[in-house]
Amino acid sequence: MEGAWDIAFLLFQVWLSIVVGLIVLPAMFGVSLGFTDIYIKVLVKTLEVIAWCSFLLLYLVSFQIHNVFSGIIEKDDGSMEEEIGELRRSHPKNLAGGDFTLCDAFYFCKKGIENIVEDQVTQRFTSEELASWNLLTRTNNNFRYISVRLTIIWGLGVFIRYCILLPLRITLAVIGLSWLVIGTTLVGLLPTSNAKNWLSDLVHITCYRICARALSATIHYHNKENRPKKGGICVANHTSPIDIVILANDGCYAMVGQVHGGLMGVIQRSMVRSCPHVWFERSEMKDRHAAAKRLKDHIDDKTKLPILIFPEGTCINNTSVMMFKKGSFEIGGTIYPVAIKYDPQFGDAFWNSAKYNMVSYILRMMTSWAIVCNVWYLPPMTRQDGEDAVHFANRVKSAIAQQGGLVDLSWDGGLKREKVKESFKEEQQKMYSSMIVGLDCHEASEGPV
Repeated sequence: MEGAWDIAFLLFQVWLSIVVGLIVLPAMFGVSLGFTDIYIKVLVKTLEVIAWCSFLLLYLVSFQIHNVFSGIIEKDDGSMEEEIGELRRSHPKNLAGGDFTLCDAFYFCKKGIENIVEDQVTQRFTSEELASWNLLTRTNNNFRYISVRLTIIWGLGVFIRYCILLPLRITLAVIGLSWLVIGTTLVGLLPTSNAKNWLSDLVHITCYRICARALSATIHYHNKENRPKKGGICVANHTSPIDIVILANDGCYAMVGQVHGGLMGVIQRSMVRSCPHVWFERSEMKDRHAAAKRLKDHIDDKTKLPILIFPEGTCINNTSVMMFKKGSFEIGGTIYPVAIKYDPQFGDAFWNSAKYNMVSYILRMMTSWAIVCNVWYLPPMTRQDGEDAVHFANRVKSAIAQQGGLVDLSWDGGLKREKVKESFKEEQQKMYSSMIVGLDCHEASEGPV
């Protein structure tokens, strides 16, 4: 028995030495030995072959399905007045002062059914559709049953992801988080000085680099001359909790968030000892003025790290950018927009918090093939004269959407958990009533329905 334990301990030492020597140490110094690049290239070639096989086997079926289902939802781009006018074509009346007709109800029924089947909001809270299978059952559950060969290849992929990659990634994650807690705690004992700030930045960035290796992350940064500077606010679209890891690999940020308990609380308390992160109590989160004051005090100090904020307030599936909360744009300062776009071919980075808890999500990330993404630093933006916070937020959001190739939506991401506000319903009612009583849309929006 003792001999078995000795062998196991020896194997563990060899394993840990390989991980530390070939992955952890190069990551701490920001050096890559090229293993990840080779792995990604092999993975790309493999997925291309799988894509062609799947395409050839399912071409006829997919073509028929496309012909059957495409065109079911053919939405009109016309205004309410134009579409109702089309319905009333058999009863020509002046819509500017027309009476109610029963056929008007068909317009609202049609719009309601269209949005039940396919609306712009709820589809942003589900995983992005893939053009081809990537050997993950979570994306196309039935593809692995197409043929015996594909089933064997899929089974080999499961073995590689769960028996080789997962243990390696867990080891790296434990090392990275342990280094974060221990390193920031020790740095926090030092008196405030430039040396302490330098050590804090070093601990943070090395930790995030190790954690990025735990996800086999390949990150391409563009326009580095626009990286956020101290005393500014970095705002980015939000897909996943690992957005923080992705951005912090290329620079240090002051995080903003709510105080948590458990393991997350331990990490937060250790981080704030060495760096002025902004953690809010639940009561402060509800007090907008108190939160805004703390953020403003932070950015007024030009020696402090830029604040990292995700104004959407929730995770979106990396196909679009939804409404930015105006709070981040009211406190002044320079805004540094950042666009993040993940490649879904290697793994789905989107966190569907309504379906998966944090542990399940991290397991899914660590059993994906890799995390590949592009990060664009956009030129800094400031609030223009006469521009309110809402319009400024929309301008920044549009710039991020355009750069990242994302759909720019005006809907609130809070609809992920909340019902539609009554004001949206009233707006449609006012538009219709303006047609009936003969008012223009502006006049109708000012008066009651």
